[in-house]
Amino acid sequence: MTVAVLLVALVLLALAFWIRAAGTAVTRVARADSLRDASVDVKGAEAVAGLLDERDMISPAVGVVASALLILSSVLATAYVVVDQAAGQGLVYALGIGLVALLLGDLVPRGVGRLNPRRVAYRSASLLRFSVVLGGWANDLLVDPENGDDSHDEKAEEEVDEHERELIDSVLEFSETIVREVMTPRPDMITIEVTAPITELIELATDEGVSRVPATSDGDIVGLVIVKDLLSVLTDERRPETVAEVMRLVEFVPETKRASMLLAELQESHTHQVIVVDEYGDIAGLVTIEDLLEELVGEIADETDLEESLISQRGEGWDVDARLSVDDLQKVTGVEFPDEEWDTVGGLVLGLAERIPEEGEVFTYEQLILRVSRMQGRRVSEVNVTLGGRIEAV
Repeated sequence: MTVAVLLVALVLLALAFWIRAAGTAVTRVARADSLRDASVDVKGAEAVAGLLDERDMISPAVGVVASALLILSSVLATAYVVVDQAAGQGLVYALGIGLVALLLGDLVPRGVGRLNPRRVAYRSASLLRFSVVLGGWANDLLVDPENGDDSHDEKAEEEVDEHERELIDSVLEFSETIVREVMTPRPDMITIEVTAPITELIELATDEGVSRVPATSDGDIVGLVIVKDLLSVLTDERRPETVAEVMRLVEFVPETKRASMLLAELQESHTHQVIVVDEYGDIAGLVTIEDLLEELVGEIADETDLEESLISQRGEGWDVDARLSVDDLQKVTGVEFPDEEWDTVGGLVLGLAERIPEEGEVFTYEQLILRVSRMQGRRVSEVNVTLGGRIEAV
């Protein structure tokens, strides 16, 4: 036997070691972690996330490939060592090779894979993918015919993975979101004059279904009324007469503040609602802790909330509330918008017009046609959006 046979045996053993370590590592990586790492361009993370789509296939496939390499390596090494040896001595050598194969081909690499699973898995992504493809037939051998229909479980797992992906994306986007993007703008705020009678406050809270109402004086926000505060004073002998008697101090934050920072501050200070100001100190809107949480987990509604859709299909286009974010419009139409250029569809129209538009005016962006269907004073209220060439004549 030539030395080349021994070298081949050692190479196969090393390859089996690597595959076994990588297979052990990848099964200990959470798919959510690999998706998060892939979003920040960690090499190999995206490939590992793809493999984890079918986690059940990995161990059998990798096991088949590693075992085949290990057996072939052991056979070649044994043939090299025991040639021309006496039977008894050859048996001892063969047992020694088997022990080495067990240690270096299975036990030790499993330990290596457990030490730093993500690092080992990411660096072995290409080899893992090849091994899973090559050894994929092992899954067919392991299928139990009596329990072969796992479509329901697979569908449920896919739904969980999709939810994980959406939640991770929301968290990553939230870290870059500023307050202006999630606030209720000034024109949509429900407010009350500080001199208004308590009866008017009760009627407003009942009609609008709000529990907190900013109090204004000469158009400026001077306080905040929490409707729950009225419960303890309405039974007193001397009931308050005006909003000023029950309002609290209000907090202000700049519109450029990070939403993630504000959420942490609101949690620490036990504050539910703050007023947002622009760079000139003017009132830009308000934001609640619920607005911030909805950026992470989606819309939150209680029993008193009415369902409100900011976009609805109409023919081959959409009727869009101008408050709809351009990100949501992008998801519906597939047209990409530049980052940080516009926050809402109303802002998009104003940016295209570079002035206050009139009802019925039409503007275009890429293959989108946007027609202003309703104005409220100087504010764009509703826009009809269609893809190029499919808008009804005015």
